[in-house]
Order: sequence, then C-alpha cells, then structure tokens
Amino acid sequence: MSATLATLLHRLQPDWSISIYERLDAAAAESSDPWNNAGTGHSALCELNYTPQTADGDVDITKALTINEQFQVSRQFWANSVETGVLGTPEEFINPIPHVGFVHGASNVDYLRKRYDNLAGQTLFKGMEYITDPDEFTKRLPLMSAGRDFSDPVALNWFTGGTDVDFGALTQQMLGFVGRSGGTVNFGHAVTNLDKQSDGSWKLKVKNLRTKEKSTAKANFVFVGAGGGALQLLQKSGIKEAKGFGGFPVSGAFFRCTNKDLIADHSAKVYGKAAVGAPPMSVPHLDTRVINGTAGLLFGPYAGWSPKFLKEGKNTDLLASIKPGNAIPMLSIAPKEFGLLKYLISELAAGPADRVETLSEFVPRAAGEDWEMIVAGQRVQVIRKKGRGGVLEFGTAVVAAEDGSIAGLLGASPGASTAVPAMLDVLERCFPKHYQSWEPQLTEMIPSYGTKLNDNPGLFGQVWDWSSKILKLADNHGQGTGDASAHLAAPAAV
Repeated sequence: MSATLATLLHRLQPDWSISIYERLDAAAAESSDPWNNAGTGHSALCELNYTPQTADGDVDITKALTINEQFQVSRQFWANSVETGVLGTPEEFINPIPHVGFVHGASNVDYLRKRYDNLAGQTLFKGMEYITDPDEFTKRLPLMSAGRDFSDPVALNWFTGGTDVDFGALTQQMLGFVGRSGGTVNFGHAVTNLDKQSDGSWKLKVKNLRTKEKSTAKANFVFVGAGGGALQLLQKSGIKEAKGFGGFPVSGAFFRCTNKDLIADHSAKVYGKAAVGAPPMSVPHLDTRVINGTAGLLFGPYAGWSPKFLKEGKNTDLLASIKPGNAIPMLSIAPKEFGLLKYLISELAAGPADRVETLSEFVPRAAGEDWEMIVAGQRVQVIRKKGRGGVLEFGTAVVAAEDGSIAGLLGASPGASTAVPAMLDVLERCFPKHYQSWEPQLTEMIPSYGTKLNDNPGLFGQVWDWSSKILKLADNHGQGTGDASAHLAAPAAV
C-alpha cells in the first residue's frame, strides 16, 4: 500500500519530496513477501467468501463485482507502469494462472451452480465455466483427482484468465522507482511516535534500529501503511477518526510442497469454502505460486493465534492497543464471534495428522512427508465501534483525518490486490485541492478511471486486451475452451 501511494504521488507530483521508513531490512518482508500471503490477484473469480449464499438460497454477487472492478483498476495501473518504465519485467511480479472455485457435496454443488448462473453473464466474469464431469475434473486437476471418490459430487467454477501476483516483487519494483526518482527509502528505521504541529504538519520520531540513533522528520502529510502496526501509530497520532478502532490478531501457517512431481501436477489456484466460523482470510486453497520464475505449491492457511500485531512484533501488542475509546468495542466482540473463537481453538489444537487430513480434502493422497509447514504473515482484523459495542470486519478500511494530513490503512483481505483503488481513495480524501487537476493523469494511468467496466463491455474489452499484452498475460478473458474472447470489442489503442 505504501509503495503504491508513493509511486502514485511521485508520478502526479514529481516536485514533492517523499520519504519512506521501513522497520525491517528489506521491502515487503512483513506481509507482502510471496510466502506470507496467497499471492492471488484477488478479483473474486474463485474466492467463494465474496459470493455468500443468502437466506432464501440465492447467491449475492455484489461484493464479487466490487472487488473485481477494484482489481481491474490495479491491473491497469500496473500495465501502464510497465509501459512507461516505472515497473520492469512483468513476469517478475505477475503471471497467468487459472482461478478455480471448488466444492464437493450435493448442497455445495447446488450453491456453486447458482454462483455460476449469477456471475457468468456479468461482463467481468464472462468466460467462467461450470464443471461437474469427473473426467473433465481429472483432466484439469490431476493432483486433486487422484484417489478421489467421485460418488461424492464435485463442482468447479473455472476461470482461465486469473493471475498469480508476487506482491513482494511488485513492492520492491515500485520502491526502486521511488528511490531512483529522488525519494528516500530508509530500511531498518521505525517511526516510534508522531505529533501534530501548530502549522498543521507532523513531527515524526524515528529510530535507526541498527545504530539505535534517534532523529526527527517533518511532513505535511503522513501515510501509515504499517500492516498490523498501523493501528498503534494511528492511535499515537491522537486523531479522532482512529478512536474506537480496535484490532484482533490472527496468525497463520501454510503447507509448502517439497515434492517437485506434485508441484508439476497442479497448475491452478483452487479455493474452497471456509469452515463455519472461520474468517474469510482462512478460506482453504491449493495455490500455485510463481516466485523468481519458479513454480511452487502451497496449501492453507492454518489459523493460529498470537497477541503480536506484526510477525516481527511484540507479545504486548494486543494489550497495548486497548484504549479507553476502544475497550468496550473490543470486549463486546467475544460473545458475538463465538464461532470464530471456537474455530481458532480447534485450529490451535490440531496436530500434524489433522493438518494433513484437512489437506486431503483437496489432495486425497496427501502424505505429510511431501509438505513442510511455513509461518505466514500476521493479520489484524478490524474492530469498529458500532453503537455501544463493536463489530469485527474482515475487509480493509482507510482511516483519514478530517484535515487530510494523515491517513492509514487497517485490515486484511483483499488487501494488496486492491491497493490502487484504496490509495486513490486516500488521494481524493487527503488532497481535495489537487485531486481534480490530477484526474487527466490518472485517466492516462488507468483508462477506465471513473467508469464501471462491468457496465461497459466495449471499454472492458479494450483495456483487457491492452493490459494483457503489456503484462504478457493470456489475451482471452478466462476461457478454457477457446471462444470466450468473442464478447470483447476489437482491440483498440488505449
């Protein structure tokens, strides 16, 4: 998020000075590192939690449409950034991979059919396939079919035009651009406090974690993109907009495949349904990754719990985040989220054999010796004040001061995939006097700027073909049988 905002700001206002402080010794090592997240270009193609079943048995696609629209904005910005030399080789951070929704059991198969019926006619989802035939399932997903009892019905929503995104590599490339363009990127530096000055600016206290030297920095605008650490810094700022917010940390782990034959036998991002009470970020998935040009395979996540707000945080983080303004909202969550607590307790009690059994739902012949456990990034779910209590949210939330001098980002999924629209929101809210003059440049960077692509098939066809060519992705829109691209407008210059 911070790298995206810094890149946008420098392209819009190259005369402004930008300084970035990162407490670790490398970019994106806390949460955006490729092994710390799923790496899916989250566009709701396969994530079933974005298409919940309603009380009357229908499937609500509202959130799926919103997230896909947001991802298209990010995708266009990345394509323009490659085209203009801001980003380098696209294969280093984005690669084509099918996105697949997977279920088994009669009731779930019925749900997936309704999901397909509601999505397939939408512009952004044309090309999606619905597959129930065991032979076709086996052809497409041999690793998942081996040893499977197909008397238990299965179904897939298959979309060929999905992507794998290495957000760590993408972050590194953007920070490289900022650094080459005159910005300063300070690794091993932590912002420990920040104070509003009488002239409206901010004074930041900064500690060099290598030398222990302390210094100060002054800024007219501050963005807090510190992952799980953002809440505490926003609280220290004293802005009223941060009061009442709390955070609930959830840690996680993945199985990483160590068997090259199994890795070669699977080429898709396959998402299932979350367990009852599980947070959306815990949706199980068998996930092909492309990291440094090499394919990998992970399965998870397996939820855990730690009071830390960062993977490299402190055990006192949760306690230190409790303030008079958020204590009641935070305490009110436990009775409301009993299902989540029950789920976390069951996950913490699970042993290696239990984890392999969970994996076997996707890989029936799974063997523990073919997989190693790795620790994923720490996530902090937003607790927002509502009435006299609070509500746990699983999305992302931008918190900005009324005067626009400071903003921060809280929350988790879909996170990085929607970084560009999230940061456009920050720009519009925090720089209202400049934003209108920036819009022509933003339209150059994002050709669909201000337009809903789902309502404009012609424009969607143009930007899809253009971005696919620049990013070296498949130029057809998600078709496994070869004819889905017929709905697109003829390629045009954008």
